Amino acid sequence: MSHSDYIIITNNPLVQQKLGTVRNVVYLEVTYEELLKEVRNRMHKGYRLLTHPLSGSVKPNETPYKSVIVSKEMGAIDTGNLMIIENAIQACGKFQNKKDHYSPEVYEDFQLIDWTLLESGMASADMF
Repeated sequence: MSHSDYIIITNNPLVQQKLGTVRNVVYLEVTYEELLKEVRNRMHKGYRLLTHPLSGSVKPNETPYKSVIVSKEMGAIDTGNLMIIENAIQACGKFQNKKDHYSPEVYEDFQLIDWTLLESGMASADMF
């Protein structure tokens, strides 16, 4: 699979800055949970998850940023993908939100963490 075979859905401005002109990036200025709901809406249209929506060890309440890779092509709806994304959305609701208590430098760190996880996901997606 090449980078033209997938879409990156993100709310991370660093991802948009680094990849927005060279990859298929959908950048949304939304919350983590709203981003997951957008991914879920795409799953209902037949897109497939290529990276897990809760990858990494940072909990949804701790970071405002997330990037998820989905297939570019639509196919049959994958109930397994729907369960994964629904569980991720439910996980967001289980945690108390801490995002509003960070300094600007911490937000930059969270952007970098998401970027690093995305790079790993892209490397895996490009291998197939």
